[in-house]
Amino acid sequence: MIRVLLVDDQQLIRSGFRALLDLEDDIEVVAEAADGREGLALAREHLPDIALIDIQMPAVDGIEATRRIAADPALAGVHVVILTNYGLDEYVLDALRAGAAGFLVKDIQPEDLVHSVRVAARGDALLAPSITRRLIDRYVAQPLTASGTGLQELTQREREAVALVAHGLSNDQIAARMVISTATAKTHINRAMTKLHARDRAQLVVLAYESGLVTRG
Repeated sequence: MIRVLLVDDQQLIRSGFRALLDLEDDIEVVAEAADGREGLALAREHLPDIALIDIQMPAVDGIEATRRIAADPALAGVHVVILTNYGLDEYVLDALRAGAAGFLVKDIQPEDLVHSVRVAARGDALLAPSITRRLIDRYVAQPLTASGTGLQELTQREREAVALVAHGLSNDQIAARMVISTATAKTHINRAMTKLHARDRAQLVVLAYESGLVTRG
């Protein structure tokens, strides 16, 4: 059972998401919160698998709530998915850096919401191809160096796997591209996350862009 915490200051959004998720046999909404401070308390109480958190809220906003969840060892199993009205706005990259596993726009289709919760529960990053392209565009305009990122500690195959993660490929797709098993692909990715101190695949994507490992070309 995938346990979900909803954190949004709009009651209508919380009620709508709960109604959709509660229809699924493998998903349970365990709690709701109207701001980040209450969300943090409920996350510690219920230890959900997924926390769907609005990016802009009173008291403690979504970015700060994400940062605190990521920094709390007791909440290491909580995957934060940011909710936004705007797609890739100025705050989303900050949220990914803070430890978010990805983000969703609030007008998402019902079937996509359910699919996204399951994807996040598996530990995969929620980064749509259109968002990935815009992230790449930002880093092409402002290239950074690999110095200090830890990329030098990766093997060549781990670097290849990280680059493919950054391009939005799933484990199965990465395995096919690298001509290896899915289990081996997952091993490369997990080792890369450990070496780069990345909390999840979303942070791995950000590190790939920041280091220059991935460019638009």
